Amino acid sequence: MINDNITRRKFIRNAGIATAGITLASPLAGKAARFLNTDDPVTVKRIIDKFIAEVGVGNLSHTVDTLKSGSPDTVVTGVLTTMFATIDMIRKAVDLGANFIIAHEPTFYNHEDNTDWLKNDDVYQYKADLLKQHNIAVWRNHDYIHTHKPDGVTKAQLEQLGWTQYADKDTPNILTLPGSSLKGLVGHLKQRLNIQMVRYVGEPGQECKRVLFLPGAPGGMRQIQAIQKVKPDVLVCGELSEWETAEYVRDAQAKGDKLSLVVVGHIASEEWGSQFMLEWMYRNFPSIKTTHISPGNSLKFM
Repeated sequence: MINDNITRRKFIRNAGIATAGITLASPLAGKAARFLNTDDPVTVKRIIDKFIAEVGVGNLSHTVDTLKSGSPDTVVTGVLTTMFATIDMIRKAVDLGANFIIAHEPTFYNHEDNTDWLKNDDVYQYKADLLKQHNIAVWRNHDYIHTHKPDGVTKAQLEQLGWTQYADKDTPNILTLPGSSLKGLVGHLKQRLNIQMVRYVGEPGQECKRVLFLPGAPGGMRQIQAIQKVKPDVLVCGELSEWETAEYVRDAQAKGDKLSLVVVGHIASEEWGSQFMLEWMYRNFPSIKTTHISPGNSLKFM
C-alpha cells in the first residue's frame, strides 16, 4: 500500500521502541562529552528551558507541563523519555542511573496531576515515595511538544508510519494516501505501530484515501467537529469515549456516508513523540545519556 523504504533513522526508531523491555541510549554520549564544558552542569531547569525556548512561545500561562516531582536545580545524571512515568519506568530509570524522566502524559492519574484527592491512596503514596527516595525529577512535556512547529508528536508519528509525504502542508493531520482498503490500512497501522489489534467501525473493503489522524484523546466533540470539517474516508485516533465518536460514525454509516473509524490506542498513537524527545536530547545535550523506553499498553487483549 505504501512505500516501505526504511531509512537509517526509522530503523533506529524501530529498534528502540518495540516493547517495554527494549531501550535505546545515545550513541553520541561518550564522544560528545569531550566537546562540552564539563564544568557547566546540566540541570533539569536547563533542559526544560532550552526546549521551551525552541518552541518559541515563551512560558505558557496555563499548562500541565510542570514538574511532578524533584527539583529544577537537580544536576541530571541521565534522562529517560517515555509516555507515562509508571512505577515500572521509575524502576528502569533507577537501573539506568537516570534521575530525570520526561513524560508526555500525567503521572498521577488525572490531566492536571492534582494529588489532593490521592493523599490517602496507597498506590499514589508508593509512587511519590519511590520518586523521592531516588531523587528523580519528572517533567510532563505535553503542551510544549504539541505547540512545537512542527508538532513533535505528529511529526514523529507520521515518520514512523511512512506518511510524511502524504500529509497536508498546512495541516499535517490531514493525509491523502494511495488507494487502500480499510483492512489494508489497519494492517499497516498494526505493523508500523507495533500493536496486535485495533478497534474499528466500518467495512473492511471500503477505500480509504483521505485520512484524518488525531492522536491522543482530544475528546468526542473535537473529533466529530473535525470529521464535519475534513470529510475524511477514515478517522484514525488514539482513544475515544465509546458513547460519543463511535456512535457518531455508526450513525453516519447508517445514513449512507462512507466513513470509517480506527482506534489504535492512546500510547500507540503518540509514543513516537517520546522518540522525538530522545532525538532532541541527542542534538542538544549529547553528553547526557538518554534512553527511551515504551511503557507498553496498560490494557491487554484476551
